[in-house]
Amino acid sequence: MARQQRQRRGSAQSNNASPITLTINGLTHEGRGVAVYDETHGDKQGKKIFVNFALPDEIVMAQITHSKKSFDEADAVSIMKDCQDRQAPFCQHYGVCGGCSLQHLQADAQITHKQSVLANHLAHHAKVAPDVWRPPLVGDRVAYRTKARLGVRYLARDDELIVGFRARSSNFLTDVADCPILDVRINEHLQALKDILKQLTAKTDITHLEFAAGDEHSQVAMIVRHIKPMSRADQAALVEFCRSVEWQLYLQPKGADSVHRIDAKDLPNTQTVPPVGGLFYHLPDFDLVMECSPLDFTQVNLSVNCQMIKLACELLDLQEGECVLDLFCGLGNFSLPLARMVGQSGQVIGVEGSTQMTKRAEMNAAANGIHHAKFYAQDLTQDFSDEPWVQDVDALLIDPPRAGALEVMAYLGKFNAKRIVYVSCDPATLARDTALIIAQGYRLTHAGVMDMFCHTSHVESIVRFEKS
Repeated sequence: MARQQRQRRGSAQSNNASPITLTINGLTHEGRGVAVYDETHGDKQGKKIFVNFALPDEIVMAQITHSKKSFDEADAVSIMKDCQDRQAPFCQHYGVCGGCSLQHLQADAQITHKQSVLANHLAHHAKVAPDVWRPPLVGDRVAYRTKARLGVRYLARDDELIVGFRARSSNFLTDVADCPILDVRINEHLQALKDILKQLTAKTDITHLEFAAGDEHSQVAMIVRHIKPMSRADQAALVEFCRSVEWQLYLQPKGADSVHRIDAKDLPNTQTVPPVGGLFYHLPDFDLVMECSPLDFTQVNLSVNCQMIKLACELLDLQEGECVLDLFCGLGNFSLPLARMVGQSGQVIGVEGSTQMTKRAEMNAAANGIHHAKFYAQDLTQDFSDEPWVQDVDALLIDPPRAGALEVMAYLGKFNAKRIVYVSCDPATLARDTALIIAQGYRLTHAGVMDMFCHTSHVESIVRFEKS
């Protein structure tokens, strides 16, 4: 109870007024219901209310949580008339945990909504619609998340250890006993892990855990972040637990460069993590095995990732012997499949800001017998006009972070690509960059959304441009 009270104080500024009846007439980009005060609310008439857990065409009882000058915020506390697309959330922590926000909406309706979000951004910011809307890519919708970061807090007064995600609208943690979104190889051991952590002397010094898993043929890695040196006995306990569940164990006493892997043979001394952490995933359509370390960026939904890569190659329509440029290439997730498509007579150029990731891409290329792909480390937010890889190419793939690829847009003329595929995790920055691409003589031919982050409001999308 003490923990729940602390979480409530941090989650909302409720005005303690009685719930009000609202009719929901829309859905925001973030998946909140939209209502408007009617004439019965006096001077509030016409003011918008954004309602968590409410869907279009519903009538709900809502509790106002925040009031601002131009809008109010509320939570739906009961549904008087429900939407046909409503479903019962399948997670016991839903509504408290901040990890998911759309479990009350059927999964197919979620992805339809996300396509409308993308369409709205393209129409509003780029004044354009694609020639063709691609059907949404859909993969695993439960137990799909192969990467996650969980906070850890020990409450000495209650002798309670909390392991979980940040609570909704709060800096407090939700104690997660079961997360159906997590890869089952992680989720099934959460309670046992929590029991082990509570026994450690270092339980007050552990701030968070990071998990990374490959595909079903790979293992799971856990990184334990601790702010004080960990005793040999505590390390041994963690090593034994990870051995029993077939996980790899890494400790992180300071920054990211302090991460090191340990197992039984390393005690009492530890050794630096090897260049490859023993994690991997397959791309069977291209006969590739991609190795990675727990700190490498990889897509969290591997079933959607496989489909996404195949679609990107299809949209680029690569021919034998062509040259393709892959910007923000990471460990070669797209680069190596692209290399398969252009054949030995073709060329792939991969560019990434992290030297560590370009080295990983080179290792993956060599391990898969690919010798016609070259990788360069380059901060793509800085001037790169004099770099040797800046040249005419037949096709260009861009897969930037959430901030988009604004600085790259000025170089499109130097690349002179006939076809561009842009993969995005933020429809707003994608729409901004789309306007700049079209201004340089390209046409938006295809667009679509991908169910990479099911049950959340995150929108993953893919678009194709062709030189006019």
